[in-house]
Amino acid sequence: MDTRTELTDFLMSRRARLQPESVGVPRYGERRRVPGLRREELAQLAGVSVTHYTRLEQGNGRSVSAEVLDAVADALRLTGDEREHLANLVRPPRRDAGGAGPQGRADLLCLLDNMAESAAFVHGRSGEILAWNDTAAHLLGDLDALPPELRSWPGLVFRDGPFRSMVDPADWEPLARQHTGYLRLCLSRYPHDPGVAAVVASLHAADADFRRLWAEHHVADRTPLTCRLHHPSAGVLAVAVNAMKPAGHPDQWLVTFAVEPDSPSQKALRLLTA
Repeated sequence: MDTRTELTDFLMSRRARLQPESVGVPRYGERRRVPGLRREELAQLAGVSVTHYTRLEQGNGRSVSAEVLDAVADALRLTGDEREHLANLVRPPRRDAGGAGPQGRADLLCLLDNMAESAAFVHGRSGEILAWNDTAAHLLGDLDALPPELRSWPGLVFRDGPFRSMVDPADWEPLARQHTGYLRLCLSRYPHDPGVAAVVASLHAADADFRRLWAEHHVADRTPLTCRLHHPSAGVLAVAVNAMKPAGHPDQWLVTFAVEPDSPSQKALRLLTA
């Protein structure tokens, strides 16, 4: 990732989403050629010089103080995840490029084996699926049959296959947006990891929806969501998708697909795994 270009594009996209009236900037009835705030308006809101902000938006952020960066983040109404992304772009972290390794942690594997009522898998920092339980194999499709480069959480969502075809179209969009937001944050967290960059490049080349969502510059870590799966054997199941990062290992996530107790979805899942 070219951090200077990403910094420029990210700041411009966040500035474009702010409407003048929403932040107290008068319009005076004039027509604007571009959406959102102008650079000078954003600089005034942040309390910095236009020259200073312009240099930052042009990708020259190494000399910017933490105080100025905070002021710009406040003016842009950035979320916590967006603030982290901005800080990472200005001062890229010096983190290893090792990733999660080829296997899941022993304690997570034990959890998988004891989660018969929920489909679950463990993935590494760029989404590569390291292990899964039998319920996940029944619900999500034959993960063993997928080639390693496609056996990933982003791959299930964006590549044509059993899982993407099962997700209700109305629920696919927020699930896909969550993945693009996480991968963009991951790129700035681990700027020296070729695995993360390779996943993004592969999805960008293969899927038009990914390219469309990527252009939004959405940045966000994982949050719970609910989606409906139209399973070819079990019918419609409403599942709560949660991604949890257990303490002690920053590069492995436990993803669960839980159904509500005593619901039609639970009955369908039990029949599927019987």
